Amino acid sequence: MNRISPFRAALVALIPMVVFAAGGAAMAQSPAPSASPAASPSAAPAPAASATPAPAPAAAATPAPGTSPTPVASPSAAPSPPPAATVQAADPFGEPFTLEPKKVVVMKGTANWDAAFDTLIDSFKALTALLDKQGIKSSGNAMIVYTSTDDTGFTFLAEIPVEQDPKNLTKDMSIGKSPDGKALKFVHRGSYDNMDNTYEAITNHLDDKKLEAKDTFIEEYITDPLKTAEDKLVINVYVPLK
Repeated sequence: MNRISPFRAALVALIPMVVFAAGGAAMAQSPAPSASPAASPSAAPAPAASATPAPAPAAAATPAPGTSPTPVASPSAAPSPPPAATVQAADPFGEPFTLEPKKVVVMKGTANWDAAFDTLIDSFKALTALLDKQGIKSSGNAMIVYTSTDDTGFTFLAEIPVEQDPKNLTKDMSIGKSPDGKALKFVHRGSYDNMDNTYEAITNHLDDKKLEAKDTFIEEYITDPLKTAEDKLVINVYVPLK
């Protein structure tokens, strides 16, 4: 409507002038027949009718619509850049990965599924307390290696990478090497309780690709499970292949 309204305004302005000019011409012609030649001087008013060309300047005003720089609307093209905004890519799912062995301090444990996360956290706390007491810093992310599972629970190894051997290990602790070899990498974001969905997707991926996995899997905690809210966890899941 903004592009049309200037033309409408110009046309509306011209209509009364055209009507007035037409009326003035009619009145100028009506006295002419009845007037005698002497009245020819009275024809002088006729030029007044000729003054009707005055509307012509009004027509000159019509270029005003031309001033409707509709191209000004062209800046509306500026919003086009937003579609070019990049979308963050999803985490790779089933990415081929080679695990490198690392020296780790290990704690064996068992857990039932109802208290799974609490049991894993307790193991990480025990290992961290041991290292902190001896002034040993971890050299990598904490890991859980699942060695067996069933419907009721699982056995696991809680591992923290280190560069030096800690002392005074408890009977369920030892020094060892983290798993190595070819695996597939998957990423889980969110709480431990929601990992069932991730593992279901992993199982479907292995079935679709007709891949055979070993009877174990590894979770690497990218975020510190002792300091991170459970729903903010980021965990890499590695599935070793046969």
